[in-house]
Amino acid sequence: MAVISDVHGNVTALRAVIADIEARGIERTVNLGDVVGKGPRGAEAVKLCREACEVTVRGNWDTFISARDKQAWEHGQWVRDELDDDEIAWLSRLPNAYELVMSGRLIRLFHASQTSEFHRVHVHHTQEQFRGMFTNTDFTGEFTAGGQEPGATPDVVGYGDIHSAYLEVDEGLTLFNAGAVGNHLDAPSAPYAVLEGVLDSPEPAPFSVSFPRVPYDIEAEVAVAYELGMPEADAYALELREGIFRGSASASSGG
Repeated sequence: MAVISDVHGNVTALRAVIADIEARGIERTVNLGDVVGKGPRGAEAVKLCREACEVTVRGNWDTFISARDKQAWEHGQWVRDELDDDEIAWLSRLPNAYELVMSGRLIRLFHASQTSEFHRVHVHHTQEQFRGMFTNTDFTGEFTAGGQEPGATPDVVGYGDIHSAYLEVDEGLTLFNAGAVGNHLDAPSAPYAVLEGVLDSPEPAPFSVSFPRVPYDIEAEVAVAYELGMPEADAYALELREGIFRGSASASSGG
């Protein structure tokens, strides 16, 4: 199963990742949100994700872009205005989290953390934050996939939001970040995660998490941003080319 995240309107990267997933013969894809924002083609990204992804959970950008007709800054309004009513409604209906069972492991996937799509857990975090990612909260609800007993918690958690892929295994728990397909800040290529195991099986079996990184034409994507007159195109180009986050002015809006 493929896990993608943070497409952020980067259709060039998304198409390359979808092609790679198909070439590997992977038939199920889950999307961890932030389909829109930062990049120039949110509407097309929504269309492609609706076609290619079995499930998409809600990211922070998906929430605030769909929640308000009037955005607080120029780029946000440009992103909102590109979407039609159906696309906005789809973003507003996305679930908080998605759960499954694979090779005897209980797996929960969400955008940023067990608290909300806005609460960020970075690569460098405390042990308390690590353990917290595996708890049931009002945001996640109880773990119910596979008919689990009340109080069951996940063994594996995957998320997006921070735009840096990583894997951490500790205390019998596995935490991974799928990286950002469309706004990668860790390397100039489009990452995603692949979960390998026996889907829907409660029996223990081999399980792995890997991270393909897909090259794509970054300059072509940057050119689209300029051609469409997207606000903050210079910042977008810097992020894609150099992995340099656009800064504190956007940090309040989310990753």
